[in-house]
Amino acid sequence: MLQPDVMAAVLEFRRKRNWEQFHKPKELAAAIAVEASELLEVFQWKSHEEVARLLEGSSRERVTDEIADVVILLSYLCHDLGLDVNDAVRSKLKKNEAKYPVEKSYGSARKYDE
Repeated sequence: MLQPDVMAAVLEFRRKRNWEQFHKPKELAAAIAVEASELLEVFQWKSHEEVARLLEGSSRERVTDEIADVVILLSYLCHDLGLDVNDAVRSKLKKNEAKYPVEKSYGSARKYDE
């Protein structure tokens, strides 16, 4: 997910603060959910037009920061669990291809079992 130099910087940031002791999988998963909620809060109750205007204005930086928080925490979790996020995504795409074949899901927002 992150380029090697960025991942190294993220891990060094955490190491220098001795935060590894707080970053157990459950705590990281909870923090990811909190940061994702903060991202959602930016968009909550807004129309598509309002969101478009918001992203052209001062809220763009907040959205960028919240996305970065989610990515950083997810990167810690993958690193600590020894997971390659690219392998995980490839594997999940294969599963999703089976669940959502193009001929049944093209242009549809319905779940695979509906």
